[in-house]
Amino acid sequence: MMTDAPAQNFKSDLLAVLSERGFIHQCTNLTALDEMAEQKTLSGYIGFDATATSLHAGSLIQIMMLYWLQQTGHRPIVLMGGGTTKVGDPSGKDAQRKLLSDDDIKTNLASVKRAFEPFLAFGDGPTDAVMVNNDDWLSQLGYVEFLRDYGPEFTINRMLTFDSVRLRLDRESPMTFLEFNYMLMQAFDFLELYRRYGCALQMGGSDQWGNIVNGVELCRRKAGVEVFGLTTPLLTTASGKKMGKTEQGAVWLNADEFSPYAYWQYWRNVEDDDVGPMLARFTTLPMEEVRRLASLRGAEINDAKKTLADEATAFLHGREAAAAAAETARKTFEEGALGDDLPTIEISAASLDAGVPLFEPFKETGLIASNGEGRRHIKAGALKVNDASLTEERPISMEDVRDGFIKLSVGKKKHARVRAAFS
Repeated sequence: MMTDAPAQNFKSDLLAVLSERGFIHQCTNLTALDEMAEQKTLSGYIGFDATATSLHAGSLIQIMMLYWLQQTGHRPIVLMGGGTTKVGDPSGKDAQRKLLSDDDIKTNLASVKRAFEPFLAFGDGPTDAVMVNNDDWLSQLGYVEFLRDYGPEFTINRMLTFDSVRLRLDRESPMTFLEFNYMLMQAFDFLELYRRYGCALQMGGSDQWGNIVNGVELCRRKAGVEVFGLTTPLLTTASGKKMGKTEQGAVWLNADEFSPYAYWQYWRNVEDDDVGPMLARFTTLPMEEVRRLASLRGAEINDAKKTLADEATAFLHGREAAAAAAETARKTFEEGALGDDLPTIEISAASLDAGVPLFEPFKETGLIASNGEGRRHIKAGALKVNDASLTEERPISMEDVRDGFIKLSVGKKKHARVRAAFS
């Protein structure tokens, strides 16, 4: 296993780029992978389970690895986990994931697929991305036949040493036999992708290391080939928070789950120390420019954050949506105006006449997660209606409407609006 080797030590463009941009944490045989990537076109994959209707920003590091795989002349395989979602990945969890129905999984898969379109070029060419579903083979396996043919390749002793199992047992959290089978299924995925597509590389987060190693070893034992596993560092912010999460929940990649404006704001508000690593990993800016922006200090770091927000939003939602979000932010913060891209809800004039409980529109627009959070913001003087801080809990009413809207704010950076509906 090697970690974070300097870019100049690599022969292949693939590993040089991944290393320089901070993607490499662990690899089963970095030297051999480098040689193969230099000499031939590789097929590499990452799996994505369909546990929700959208991926969130925490999945971006994996999507960007597939992007750079393609940009450096190799073929990305997006493996949709229609089969593994039926079991649930136990990695990083204290309890079994909620089991979804086949219809829910089908709906989620159709929605999740949209997230890859801005990043990857799909087609039939040698470096065009392909998308496959592991339900195509996992659901066809006979249980007894699978245990007989592949069970002897895995030992309980070894499986108990992997983090996904060991950490769960250390916390004395029950782990079902269903979940215990997940790593066997993921290992079989690698073998099946090698057989079908000649796939020689599996990538993933560091929490997937044990599962990936299992797949590498299964390919060696059953197909007699050396394939490779490569993981990224655990993705956290400078303060130790999990990447892709906010106080109100996940930063979803689908625009109907998380608006382009909210997405822009997420990147605009990152911590100062995160600007450099996020520019390197989540934009395609040249590294010389990344290093220049990351070196800015004081008020100038805000320019780097705006660049990060512009580039990340343009990559996912398009340059026009990014420009609109930036302009809305400028109007909101510099002019005090209500930009059209702000999160907006409608409340009937009749309801406003009667008075709407204060925290309801704040929760509906995503500015707060609970009434308790709203009360804490009132005490801190951070909860505002039309830029005026509230000192007590009171209803939202027609008296708050200005030019057809009510501006809601939490602090200086989080804003939304209520449209009074008169029809």
